Amino acid sequence: MSWNQSQAQTQVQGRAQGMGPDPRDFGRAPQGAGYDPRETGRMPQGAGYDPQGAGPRRRDTDPGGGRRPEAAFEDTQAMLAAQARSERSAGSGPGDTGGRGRRGRGTRGAAGPQGRAGSGGPGGPAGRGPGDGDGPGDDDGHDRPGRQGWKRFLPNWKIVVASFTVLAAGVFGMIAVAYANTPVPKVTQDSVDDQGSVIYYSDKSVLARLGVKRTIVTIDKIPRHVQDAVIAAENRSFREDNGIDFKGMARSLLSTVSGEQVQGASTITQQMARNYYGGLSQERSIQRKIKEIFVAVKLDKELSKDTILAQYLNTIYFGRGAYGIQAAAQAFFNKNVGELTPQMGAYLAGRIQNPDAFDQAEKAKNLAPTQERYDYVIKGMAQLDPGKYGPLPAKFPTAPKRIALRTKDYYQGIKGYMITEILRELEKRGISQEDVEQRGYKIYSTFDKKLMLAAKKAVEENTSGLSSEIHTGLAAVDPRNGRVVAFYGGPSFTKREWNDAFMSEKQAASAFKPYVLAAWLEEGNSLNSYLSGKGPIKAPGTKDIKNSHDVPGGSVNTIRATAESINTAFVQMGMEVGLDKVIQIAAGAGLSEQKLKETQARHAFALTIGSGPVTPVQQAGGYSIFANEGKHYENHVVIEVTDRDKTKVIKESVQPTQVISPDSAADAIVALQQVVKDPRGTGRAAALPDRPVAGKTGTNDENKEAWFVGFTPQLSTAVGMYRQDKKTNGEISLGADIQGATYPTRVWHAFMAEAMKGKEVLQFPPRANVGADKNLAPKPVPTPTPTPEPDDQGCLPGDITCDSGDGTGFPDEDGQPTTPDDQGCLPGDITCDSGDGTGLPDGDGGDIGDGGDIGSGGGAPPAVAPDPRHRSSGQRP
Repeated sequence: MSWNQSQAQTQVQGRAQGMGPDPRDFGRAPQGAGYDPRETGRMPQGAGYDPQGAGPRRRDTDPGGGRRPEAAFEDTQAMLAAQARSERSAGSGPGDTGGRGRRGRGTRGAAGPQGRAGSGGPGGPAGRGPGDGDGPGDDDGHDRPGRQGWKRFLPNWKIVVASFTVLAAGVFGMIAVAYANTPVPKVTQDSVDDQGSVIYYSDKSVLARLGVKRTIVTIDKIPRHVQDAVIAAENRSFREDNGIDFKGMARSLLSTVSGEQVQGASTITQQMARNYYGGLSQERSIQRKIKEIFVAVKLDKELSKDTILAQYLNTIYFGRGAYGIQAAAQAFFNKNVGELTPQMGAYLAGRIQNPDAFDQAEKAKNLAPTQERYDYVIKGMAQLDPGKYGPLPAKFPTAPKRIALRTKDYYQGIKGYMITEILRELEKRGISQEDVEQRGYKIYSTFDKKLMLAAKKAVEENTSGLSSEIHTGLAAVDPRNGRVVAFYGGPSFTKREWNDAFMSEKQAASAFKPYVLAAWLEEGNSLNSYLSGKGPIKAPGTKDIKNSHDVPGGSVNTIRATAESINTAFVQMGMEVGLDKVIQIAAGAGLSEQKLKETQARHAFALTIGSGPVTPVQQAGGYSIFANEGKHYENHVVIEVTDRDKTKVIKESVQPTQVISPDSAADAIVALQQVVKDPRGTGRAAALPDRPVAGKTGTNDENKEAWFVGFTPQLSTAVGMYRQDKKTNGEISLGADIQGATYPTRVWHAFMAEAMKGKEVLQFPPRANVGADKNLAPKPVPTPTPTPEPDDQGCLPGDITCDSGDGTGFPDEDGQPTTPDDQGCLPGDITCDSGDGTGLPDGDGGDIGDGGDIGSGGGAPPAVAPDPRHRSSGQRP
């Protein structure tokens, strides 16, 4: 075979495969390592051209060791025949001039056996032959190669459309099902028909009513301009939309992004559904919002626009505690809703957006926020109805004047103190003041109306001549249940909101010593134990502590140490049992464990003589462990709370804590009774004529705090006094005349005499006499004393409970009848005026000498006094 024949065969085969090179493109015949004409359509081995575009290709070898010369020709003929059949089936053939194939990188069409290269098919014109272009039949774009690069990953547009259609149908189907299955609520919110909450005294008489009573008005009573003002503020398409406003949602989203939001996304119908009906909570969630939309659409179909608007206006909150348009008209303008002007309606409508924030701003004298909302609403009204409201923005550019915020009369006098403490306790138990004002609760307090008035009278009558800088707190707690039955926190809540009974924390002074005594007894020590009665005493980490007076002989038993308030004895008790034990018992009795530990860290064993802070309420509740066999109930002011369905939402706790044993409590009472009964006792003025009393006085260094805390089996009462300088607010001395044994004891006696009037006379438990004697000081050697003989009236010397027979009801001295002095005072009666013009007894009845209960030089610095100055109006929990 000649070179030309081999070359033709190669070209024909290459075109048949759509990839053969044209020798004319190369300019010369292939050179290199032996071109084999039998390898039709292949380039020589080496760096040749690969027609498949895969780079250099290895030369195939003949597995048979050689081929017949005729084989290549026969292969070529067969391939040409196949090519011809393919072209005829596609509607084109050799010499076909119709439709030119896309020109690619393939070689030009080769002529048949009779033609020239580059001409048409046999006998045909010089048209494109089969193979000119990218491959057979490529003239119409059919069978073109797949898309290259990133386009290969794009799905067919028909598939996209079909998928979207199926997805949309599924989504709309689910929405339709959810809409169909969303019922219209039938039950209204609890707060829709509320009447405010009622607080009761313990006898179930009314103490106060909190919250504005909602007054329902029909739509015909609400002026059209008030309706339009609300529509302009909240939902300007209300009368035309179907319950939802997609444009409003988009507008809200845009204004939120831009930071200029003035209108919410919820329509009036949606807001009404959320606030009026049960089951639509206020939480912000997609699920709630979707349900709200479904309900709004259904309500719009079932209810008239007037009905929806009326329910909305009778439900929505406007501020100042006013729910509903009628209450708002009263709260802000002292008018009925029918008397509201368009500008009044615009102002109230503007408040709906954020009433609490607007209340706070106006309270701070910042009127800009509500003025801005008024301007927005009044201009919106002009847009809604230009003919009717068009002149309003220019004619009334400023919001109308409101009446002053009216202080609720139930905060006047001492009621404000009671209400505040009730609200504070409810807040701790999960009921906010807003809930109280909205949900119609019945709140039963622990306060006894009669005893609250008795406390006020006892304090004010017995301290009327003192400086106004002197403050007195009184608290009375029932030890059998922890109820605070009465207290005195101040003269009037509206004048001075600081509550001395609950808020004033002052050093307990010697009124803390009973907790040390309880710890001593709990550790197995007896009342017969002897302790140091002479100071000063040294204790680790504490300055030397002295007594107000030392005991002759230097030793004193536990009972006398309590009666005479001997500091050194109680420091020794604390050192023996450890401060941790003392703190454990005091904290169990209701005192703050954290503050007790802070006191321990600062003052060490000065804690035992009262360097820690307490309040009158804490002390009254703390002494309940003695009056109630060692048990303590948490102090509280709320007995029970019921809702409008009479369901109890708060119940009184009936589980006490056993702080000390009944035996320890009984023996502690023996010592504490001697404070009142013993002629040397510091609290003799507290004695009640018809029943037993136990208690303890307390006076701090420099007379900065003075206390008496005492109890009967039915009631524990604490009275504390302190003085605060008006100019500096610093705590200063009460003065030498005010000690625990004087004014605090006198106030206590006056109150308890009234509180116990008519009550059953109960006795304390008998002495248990447990524990072993623990003598930390030498026991004195007894000296024989003559047996006392009763006088003619059967009275023993020193028995102050015995009538001397002189008609006074008081004992005599040394068994001899006594008569009153020029001032009508009997000897030993420290409650009587001594005649020196002070109205006070003489100095030998006090419970301190020159150093107070915390001995001078041995006590801790006084507690920092809280600031009881009047707080701004409305600052309540």
